[in-house]
Amino acid sequence: MKILLTGANGYIGMRLLPQLLAAKHEVVCAVRNKERLSIDQETRDAVEIIEIDFLEPVVPDVLPKDLDVAYFLIHSMSNSTTDFDEMEAITAANFNKYLEGTAVNQVIYLSGIVNEKNLSKHLWSRKNVEEILSEGNFNLTVLRAGIIVGSGSSSFEIIRDLCEKLPLMITPKWVLTKTQPIAIRDVIYFLTRVLGHSETFNESFDIAGPDVLTYKQMLQQYAQARGFRNWIMTVPVMTPKLSSYWLYFVTSTSYKLALNLVDSMKVEVIAKDNRLEELLQVKTHTYREAIDMAFKKIEQNLVVSSWKDSMVSGRFKKTLERHIQVPKFGVLKDEKTIKIKDREATLNNIWKIGGTNGWYYGDWLWKIRGVLDKLNGGVGLRRGRTHPDKIFTGDSLDFWRVLLADRDKSRLLLFAEMRMPGEAWLEFKIDKNNVLHQTATFRPKGLKGRLYWYSVLPFHYFIFGGMIKNIAKKNSE
Repeated sequence: MKILLTGANGYIGMRLLPQLLAAKHEVVCAVRNKERLSIDQETRDAVEIIEIDFLEPVVPDVLPKDLDVAYFLIHSMSNSTTDFDEMEAITAANFNKYLEGTAVNQVIYLSGIVNEKNLSKHLWSRKNVEEILSEGNFNLTVLRAGIIVGSGSSSFEIIRDLCEKLPLMITPKWVLTKTQPIAIRDVIYFLTRVLGHSETFNESFDIAGPDVLTYKQMLQQYAQARGFRNWIMTVPVMTPKLSSYWLYFVTSTSYKLALNLVDSMKVEVIAKDNRLEELLQVKTHTYREAIDMAFKKIEQNLVVSSWKDSMVSGRFKKTLERHIQVPKFGVLKDEKTIKIKDREATLNNIWKIGGTNGWYYGDWLWKIRGVLDKLNGGVGLRRGRTHPDKIFTGDSLDFWRVLLADRDKSRLLLFAEMRMPGEAWLEFKIDKNNVLHQTATFRPKGLKGRLYWYSVLPFHYFIFGGMIKNIAKKNSE
């Protein structure tokens, strides 16, 4: 079949794409920016990539006419704390218009469980999108999922951060809310099995794992699975806003996502039926099994996708293009060069920078800068990186964003997403003479920006100097 995959660069889309290709389907990926699609060249050659922004007015004749099925995996919850529901409604309506001129027979939408009368804004928006999509000229299959647990999922990473960093937690009342988590492996299985399945046409199904747990029990079971104990105290005085700040400072989540998650965590998310499990004859995994599977992927460095690579985890709204050209005028620079012996080994070191591997010099100073950034409302260092030795354009890299990762041209360009009075770029490039160029560029905003640059200049001397030497030195080890 010929399949349209929207949200192809998202957490779910990145997991679903290889499964569709393995099943010999022809896949058309709809993304805002072709360069942001974090796939290797072999996969890129196997798919058709089309740039569409579903929030913008519909552009006619963009999609192939001979599409059979489309996946709607677009969500805007992390983009805003106020109008994401309007954005999702616009996206769904435009999606319907794009499909009007195609032969699409089925649309598959991954929604959330919406069985309570009083829904959060996030869950209400998911239900509203269902209603909009149901007006399209196609058969709609809706899968309503509980909290998704898997390596790189926002829910799993938040639980992981809380448990690993806080042996004693003072928590708000929402940790006593019941929910029914589901393993990412089961979600992908359901998404592929309903493909072209006529008995699922124009139906909505709840999908969830077998365990109904409170968030407190999820935290406790995670600690047990990892071989340690945690203590959780619940207090009634933490307001949603305080709870959001608590999640933001302790975990790697953005404040916008934290605020919307807290709003949803007050609502029970429990499946009401298991019709799809019976129809497909499948048994879902337990929460403990989901945790174990997630860590197997993490330990083997096989994490396919992470919510942290989403643009909404940082300062960017939609595109990277306006930052790709490093400015030459009105900027302050720190330029360093060093002759290298082994080009390939040096590239390996550059491509491993950040995350658990660190920044090759003064890691404790980078950590202090990350803490200060988090306290100032920035992203901090907790995002890390998804892959230990692979970098794609658009990936998050601690408090940087990858603007360009071109190994063939021996160039890596990063843009700072930390809070500062200006804009900053960090570039690594190896020329044809095997000279490594490391350039930090800062475009200050007014006098405050210039004062900031000169105040940190002594630290730059040691950090950037030590960094380039160690990148070059380590290639001979």
